[in-house]
Amino acid sequence: MRNNLLLFLALLCLGTGFSQETPRQFTLEAAIAFALEHNYSSINAGRDILDAQKQKWETIAGGLPQISGSVSYQNQLKQPVSQIPAEFFGGEPGTFQPIIFGLPQQANATATLRQQIFDGSYIVGVQATKAFLSYNRNNREKTEQEVRQGVVEAYGNVLLAQETVSILEKNVATLEKNLYETQKIYENGLGDEESVEQLQITLSSVDSQLKNAIRLQDITLQMLNLMMGLPLDHPTGLTENLDDLARQQMDLSLLDSELTMENNVDYKLAFNLNEQRFYELKLAKSRALPTLNAFVNYGSTSFSDEFNFLSGEPEWFDSSVLGFDLEIPIFSSFKRSASTQRAKIALDKAKTQLTETEERIRLQLEQAKSDYILAIEQYETTKQNLDLAERIEKKNQTKYLEGLASSFELRQAQLQLYTSQQEYLQSMVDVINNKTALENIINQ
Repeated sequence: MRNNLLLFLALLCLGTGFSQETPRQFTLEAAIAFALEHNYSSINAGRDILDAQKQKWETIAGGLPQISGSVSYQNQLKQPVSQIPAEFFGGEPGTFQPIIFGLPQQANATATLRQQIFDGSYIVGVQATKAFLSYNRNNREKTEQEVRQGVVEAYGNVLLAQETVSILEKNVATLEKNLYETQKIYENGLGDEESVEQLQITLSSVDSQLKNAIRLQDITLQMLNLMMGLPLDHPTGLTENLDDLARQQMDLSLLDSELTMENNVDYKLAFNLNEQRFYELKLAKSRALPTLNAFVNYGSTSFSDEFNFLSGEPEWFDSSVLGFDLEIPIFSSFKRSASTQRAKIALDKAKTQLTETEERIRLQLEQAKSDYILAIEQYETTKQNLDLAERIEKKNQTKYLEGLASSFELRQAQLQLYTSQQEYLQSMVDVINNKTALENIINQ
């Protein structure tokens, strides 16, 4: 019995070990690299490029030789009757003889080769495919920037939630100890009930914050999994420390980086819009040009009283045609002119938008630099404030236990400490996020 029980427990533990997925550990850079490959938006952005490449070939192939074939079969259930003057058959003049021409069943097989010789819209379309492919590549780069920024924010939020839980657990433990000591003092008649109630209020509030932080810890981890393209319940682990990560992101030399406008993704997309509008104007103008196409076909026709075309008995009669189609636009009641003018207006608007984008990017750069500097300064300030708040709270703890400070003064010192803790944690997240925003603008 004992051996069987041990064997059962061993198998149970072994099965449990196999059923649980091993947590995967990620640094921030590893999480970004993983997301760029597995994020849902990033995957679709890659598919958009493949789609653009196929569309490019679809456009080019439209001007290459096109071969089509057709097969038709007709069975005249009731053949049409024609009337011929009867005198052709020896009848009386002025009378007519009904007659049926041809055989009731007919089969045709034809193959046609068409070749476009000149079409202005085709030439413009081929030229525009390069701009369209460039737009999709730039759009993918924009998506990758957004994915990277999303992972950085989600990663920082997970670390923030974890640090918040850790700090709140320590705060709760300290408050529980204070409450226990104050309760004993009150029971021995050396304290007042208000001091106990003040600590109970503080403990209840901090305990509620702790429960919410624990829930947020799970939610932020799910958000990170979503950004990385993992199942929401995937056991993901983070190897970075929030304070160490924030220090790594402090790089004031980044402020001296020069902006190359042509490298900015938003500028690239605005430039792509100008290219698109330019080709739309060329397309509108090309509609005033003639189009020329050539074709040649080869076919065979057979006639019979019954369906026996596949037996080889009926004779097949071959035919072939070579021809050209020339279409010359002459007058469209100024429709083409209006279309060209509208395309010109759209191009002018795109040029204005490009200028506006350049100015907006320059403004965003200055704002991002300012935010980054502020975030670093806030980090240093909140760190100093936290040290001061910890010393003040510790002094009030000592004074309170010695009867030199009231419970209200202790509560105020504790609340100040809790605020400083959250501001310090948030300042580290701000450093990380603001650096990423600055890097996106200068495309580093």
